[in-house]
Amino acid sequence: MQSITNTLMVLCLMGTAVVHAQSGNGLEMDPENWSVYNREVSFDGGTAHLNAKANDGLLWLKDAPFKNGTIELDIKGRDTPGRSFVGLAFHGRDNETFDGVYFRPFNFKNPQKKSHAIQYIAMPENDWSSLRKAFPGKYESSMDPVPEVVDDWFHVKVVVDHPKVTVYVNGSSSPTLGIEQISTRKTGKVGFWVGNGSEGWFKNLKITESH
Repeated sequence: MQSITNTLMVLCLMGTAVVHAQSGNGLEMDPENWSVYNREVSFDGGTAHLNAKANDGLLWLKDAPFKNGTIELDIKGRDTPGRSFVGLAFHGRDNETFDGVYFRPFNFKNPQKKSHAIQYIAMPENDWSSLRKAFPGKYESSMDPVPEVVDDWFHVKVVVDHPKVTVYVNGSSSPTLGIEQISTRKTGKVGFWVGNGSEGWFKNLKITESH
């Protein structure tokens, strides 16, 4: 395994720092570059898998603080109602304090609950239930475009320009979710997130930080 300094490449192009943790250039996701919380993690080439367990789980990328810019990755969950919450944490301070955007694949095509397919959270004070109660419909949305197979891979692009967060899925030029962050944190860790009782698969992480 290569060290993080060899596996992570930081390029300066037109004033933008690009951090490739795993991308189309064939770099593997070196376990040494990641820190796991409340899950068992397995790495298979360019894919990280977090198993299902009670409460939230996180896989943090080490030594790569993120402020503003773009985070892209591919995510896969399960079409299992109430048991598949998969997404991204950013501006993380610790395992309890972070912002996040996550997905409920089992709601992607559910006519009654499709408006609850994508969710923003600002932990620990503002989880999904408190935000839905205080601001119905403001911090969540439907999936657009909807993947043909809801428990297959889908691509996510999250653009952060604090306090604005805009989410695009599957190459769409139209945002699927646009919100303003509740938290005042402007920098922090990036990681993969899974919710209570959930497992998830993650690959092709690319972080482009703007200055």
